[in-house]
Formats: sequence, C-alpha cells, structure tokens
Amino acid sequence: MPTPQTTLDQAYFDRVYQANEDPWSFATSDYERQKYMATIAALPNAQYDNAFEIGCSIGVLTQMLADHCGKLLAVDASELPLKTARERLAPYPNVTIQQMKIPDEFPSESFDLILLSEVGYYLAMPDLTHARQLLIDHLRPNGHLLLVHWTPFVHDYPLTGDQVHDFFLESTQANGPLTHLTNRRESTYRLDLFQKRAG
Repeated sequence: MPTPQTTLDQAYFDRVYQANEDPWSFATSDYERQKYMATIAALPNAQYDNAFEIGCSIGVLTQMLADHCGKLLAVDASELPLKTARERLAPYPNVTIQQMKIPDEFPSESFDLILLSEVGYYLAMPDLTHARQLLIDHLRPNGHLLLVHWTPFVHDYPLTGDQVHDFFLESTQANGPLTHLTNRRESTYRLDLFQKRAG
C-alpha cells in the first residue's frame, strides 16, 4: 500500500477510536509511560503560563502536563477520545479540552509552551508547513516548542517522525525563528526541544 499523499482526516481517527477506545494503549503501555516521563523531564521550566497540547487523545499526557501549566489547552482532531479526556481532566480547572483540526483550525492566543506529540506525521507536507508557521507565530518569544514522535515507518502516515523533526530543524538555520535546545533519540521515538528567538 503506498504512503498517503494527503493529511489524514477526522474520519480516519474516528474509525480508529470507534474500533478501540485506547488504540495506542496510552493508559497502559510501559513504553508510553516512559516516553511521557521523558517528555515532562525535557521541559526546561517547572511552570508555564499558557500551554497548548496538540493531539491530546484520551488525556494521559495532558494530566501529567496539567500540574506544570497555569492554563492548558488540549485538542484533538476526533471528538471520540475527548469524552475520556474530559473525565480524566475534570479535577483540573486550568485545563480546557476542545476538538480542533490543526492546521485548518488554530487558537488565536499565544503560548509559552506548545507540545506536538505523535501528531506531525499525520500531516502531508503542505499542511505541516502551514502548521509549523502557525506554531512559530503563536509561540511567545523565548517560549518552548517540544516535538516527540515515533520514528519507525508507518505505511498509513504521510510522513515519518524524522521527516517532521528535520523539517522543524530547518527553522533553526541562518538565524531562523527557532533555536534547538535538546535532542533525544530512543530506539523508537525522537524528542526535540526548540525555543523561539526573542528578537
């Protein structure tokens, strides 16, 4: 089966969640728990004023992020996992859960932390290009952008995790808008932390 050339749509994710409420075992997988711990550990600041998590699914990582954020907006393209996310995050008044399809929809506010975890490779390159510009535009000066993605090839996905991260690395070249702070590569995932230049 050829790699898709277009961004995976909401219907794709609806089908996945209709078949399994936790299709990637976010709540039970040792791999996911260790990756989430590494994600939180990579954050340079103990607290963020206003954070944005793209692709929150059922909210497992969202719950871990919530303690580090004054405000946290967590979104997913499919409404189906958000019922579970809202139940999980009900004790956290600082967290807002919304259905939102990036990059066609995007919040108007600015953030000092944006997390793009296991989402970028669902986008075809034109949409990833649009998303990258939106992320940069809505990141406050000195704000952090954290990318975490599975690196093995998946035939369903338009891009690989490495393609996504390497594309964002291009924005650090020749006095680009981002600086690259951290790279961590494990056997099946990659983590890269960026900071928006102040000037």
